[in-house]
Amino acid sequence: MLKTRLPFAIAALALLTAPVFGQASALERGSDNMEVLGHVPLGKHSSVTDIELEQDLDRPYAYIGRASIVDGGPKGMDVIDLSDPAHPEVVYRFRLDNQDLLPNRGGMDVKYFRTGGRHYVVQSFEFSGGPEYELGAVVFDVTDLPSPDGVKEVARLELPDNPGGMHNIFIYKHTSGHVYLLATVRGDMVQVFDLEKVVNGDVANAYVSTIPTPESPNNQGDSRFYHDHYAAYHPDTGEDRFYGGGNAGYYIYDISDIENPELKITLTGISGVSWGHTFTPSPDGRFVVAESEYQYSPLRIFDLKPALDGDVTNIRQPISAWTADWKNLSHNHEVRWPFVFVSAYLDGLQVFSLMDPENPQTVGYYDTYVGPTDNGFNAVINGAFGVDVRNEDGLIVISDMSTGFWTFKMDGFNGWNGEDWGMPNISSVQNWDEESKEGTK
Repeated sequence: MLKTRLPFAIAALALLTAPVFGQASALERGSDNMEVLGHVPLGKHSSVTDIELEQDLDRPYAYIGRASIVDGGPKGMDVIDLSDPAHPEVVYRFRLDNQDLLPNRGGMDVKYFRTGGRHYVVQSFEFSGGPEYELGAVVFDVTDLPSPDGVKEVARLELPDNPGGMHNIFIYKHTSGHVYLLATVRGDMVQVFDLEKVVNGDVANAYVSTIPTPESPNNQGDSRFYHDHYAAYHPDTGEDRFYGGGNAGYYIYDISDIENPELKITLTGISGVSWGHTFTPSPDGRFVVAESEYQYSPLRIFDLKPALDGDVTNIRQPISAWTADWKNLSHNHEVRWPFVFVSAYLDGLQVFSLMDPENPQTVGYYDTYVGPTDNGFNAVINGAFGVDVRNEDGLIVISDMSTGFWTFKMDGFNGWNGEDWGMPNISSVQNWDEESKEGTK
């Protein structure tokens, strides 16, 4: 039965009627339509990394990576209970052993999944040496939260052939029904692991496939790598697609046959882009939001239609760009079409609309960090690191490198379903309830 969610869409239309201008300051940190619900400082300066929200309202948990970006912060993961979003509470802390022997960095990306009626979290780790140099990720069973005694470590993914860890991860419910972990490892690849094998004790046989970085004129030999990546169902062709940002630009593969990825589209030779970072498509796969992580770089918006129509295989020219402040840069983003939710480092939480993809408009913001810009690591890399959105009710969360964890509500945004916007209901949120996936929740 088709559920009608028009009140959400009608309310959200109000966000599109007038763009929000201006920048945050210490006295006026946010737009009038952005409400701070809750905030939890998490301690040591520059020790907070990425964030993940569970999507079911009856499992109100957020997971945050902890790392030592600058000054010896903890290496591990925190779990936050959001039963009351106005009063978030840390209910579990995981820390690796031998903290003092673990050099840069620690817990980086974090994702959750469900299989076999159980709930799991994968926390990736990245180290430049030390006793955990080969550690890629730790997998936890978190079914029995909020009891801290109910969190159980079930497996570790080690990378003896590619030590250094997993910088970014994405968990994807494939149309085959398999649950795959896609992980950026040191070298020129994303490695794919079958998570059902991992949680069932068959870690030795969990590795499934590699998604390579193709060569291009500006991307040869050992210089090839991926940074961030994403996977989604492409409704027009029924394909599972991989979207990767790496050296020389961005790459899109058909991964319907996970063991034989097929390169479909490249975005290389782009002015101002020597390497790609976060790279996320619209629900229909036509538009992509692309980041390249350096100061002064905007988020670029590309229209893939010429490539999807078969007229070209490489796209070089964006149709538009967006930035909160031209002097800074953004880090990560989540697409809930037509909105893009951005963790924009020194500019905090930013939300812009792609209702007109050629003319992005800021519709809300809140600065989660107003301290000194230089954190001893990089003069513009501080502040909002990770962002996530709960589709059921529109809750927005930010992990800030220095100020901790934040919860927000934006006026008129009370939840998201792609069908409300004439789009497939596809986002980074996976549909764990289906035997095979026709899209995402």
